[in-house]
Amino acid sequence: MKYNEFEIISNFFNKHQKIDKNLIKGIGDDTALIKIPKKNVLAISTDTLVEGTHFFKNIHPKNLAYKTIAVNLSDLAAMGALPKWMTLSITMPKVDSEWLKCFSQSFFQILNQYKITLIGGDTNCGPLSITPSVYGLIKGSKTLLRKNAKEGDLIYVTGYLGESAAGFFLLQKKKYPINIKVRNYLIRKHLNPTPRVSEGIILRNFANSAIDISDGLISDLGHILEESQCGADIELNKLPISKNLINNFKKNNYFNWSLYFGEDYELCFTISKKNIKKLNSAIKNKLIQCKHIGYITSKKRGFNLMQNKKKINFKKIGFNHFDVNNF
Repeated sequence: MKYNEFEIISNFFNKHQKIDKNLIKGIGDDTALIKIPKKNVLAISTDTLVEGTHFFKNIHPKNLAYKTIAVNLSDLAAMGALPKWMTLSITMPKVDSEWLKCFSQSFFQILNQYKITLIGGDTNCGPLSITPSVYGLIKGSKTLLRKNAKEGDLIYVTGYLGESAAGFFLLQKKKYPINIKVRNYLIRKHLNPTPRVSEGIILRNFANSAIDISDGLISDLGHILEESQCGADIELNKLPISKNLINNFKKNNYFNWSLYFGEDYELCFTISKKNIKKLNSAIKNKLIQCKHIGYITSKKRGFNLMQNKKKINFKKIGFNHFDVNNF
């Protein structure tokens, strides 16, 4: 069955969702209208995901729908924002009703999980690409920015690093010998990363700076250092690497994955020593899982990898996320 643009929207994306009290007008008009609550800041993030660059041609539409939302929510999490609304634009080579049905069902399942309302978007014909934009709210001036890291801050990372890269590796190396439960877990970590939304909202109350790890720890922490005009010492042995990686892969692999691959969508943040008690309280109450990996230093000292408090030259393997030879 053939659909035009408006029929695609009507049949697959104009779904009944819980009414948002701040939404004046959503899908069905030329623009969406939103009322911003008093003493709130509007946070906006957008990403374009292109077939062959950000996802493979054979990715299941359910997983693509998840990733479409997760990558944007991770950006909001890094700012400490509460996600509220989303727009979605899809360019498709042809109209595939079964693909759209599966994609939209998964899409709304995840939106409803995070209490996000779809308020508009667009459809077009061309190579498959998806452009979501997500909008969130931040109360008052409690916003996490990259530019506020201070010399002496402690550097932390949530969750584990390198698991997404391991999942990607296993998708390519189907005969790699590994326990099936571990294999499936790591593949899910690549296909369905968890955006640290609740952690970001907690951290905005006492962290100095933050960023989500989408391009790799070295690259993303580097953005904080550049914006804050600081340096950093990272202790290699303190990186949060799970037993799933340590017990199943070579050390060189999982260190490279943890430092350079990205797509873990964990948060890297800095916090002053005076606020450590607040962080420890959040950890104790199981509101956040994180690990201390280093310190913010002076810009003059630069960005250093350390092992047992000594500077090391760690050989980086250059990564192209879709080049299996990098593994």
